[in-house]
Amino acid sequence: PLVVQWGLWAKDFLTGDFGNYYTSTGTNPVSARISSALPVSLLLVLYVQIFSLGIAIPLAVWAAYKSGSRLDRLLSSGAFGCISLPNFAVVLILTYYLGVQMNLLPTEGYTRISDGLGDHFKSMVIPVIALSLGQIAVYMRLLRSDLVATLQEDFILMAKSKGISNARVLWRHALRPSSLTLLTVAGLSVGTLIGGALVVEYLLRIPGMGSLIGEAVLKRQYIALQSAVALIAIGFVLLNFLIDYLYTVLDPRIRERSS
Repeated sequence: PLVVQWGLWAKDFLTGDFGNYYTSTGTNPVSARISSALPVSLLLVLYVQIFSLGIAIPLAVWAAYKSGSRLDRLLSSGAFGCISLPNFAVVLILTYYLGVQMNLLPTEGYTRISDGLGDHFKSMVIPVIALSLGQIAVYMRLLRSDLVATLQEDFILMAKSKGISNARVLWRHALRPSSLTLLTVAGLSVGTLIGGALVVEYLLRIPGMGSLIGEAVLKRQYIALQSAVALIAIGFVLLNFLIDYLYTVLDPRIRERSS
């Protein structure tokens, strides 16, 4: 029966037995392929999030401070343009100019940290930029909107009346309560990044979860596919629990209401 089959699969899954990956030359455990691919994708997602937030947060603060100005409109227009760019197009453009024409970066492949830190970062530049452009635009627009609203709150006006500098008001008093929406979207975007990484990793021959899922689909390796998707889903759920906890850290008002 189907229920019994699912129970057997769930039991094996929880014990780390994900089944076998079948090829023309034999079989090898799916767990071995996942244990090799998962760290690569996690590292890629980590780099993308650090780079995206590191660029988006200062731009959002700047745009909110200059709300309604020509600079604000320019940043908003640039954000909409970045959102409309597909990942694969950015990969092809960067690969052609930075890899083929200028010979600054490798056009494909992945170098592990143990094989050289410099070569490792070079191999990650193109995929990180390709996946980050859309994220930077989304993060900047969301945080800018929340900051503009927060700057109208009474506690911000009180801080300004005390003679606190604009920089301190923006970065210390306004940024923290304005970052809740950004935190949610940053967590939820991990799933989007995995989806985008599927194409990027395939084009650049990066041996991550995206490449593993794409290969499993093309070769009809359904056991590997369901195991990879299940692991990503579990990680996604756990990440959302972590985000809910961070809410109480960033905004004491939520902690007071829950208590």
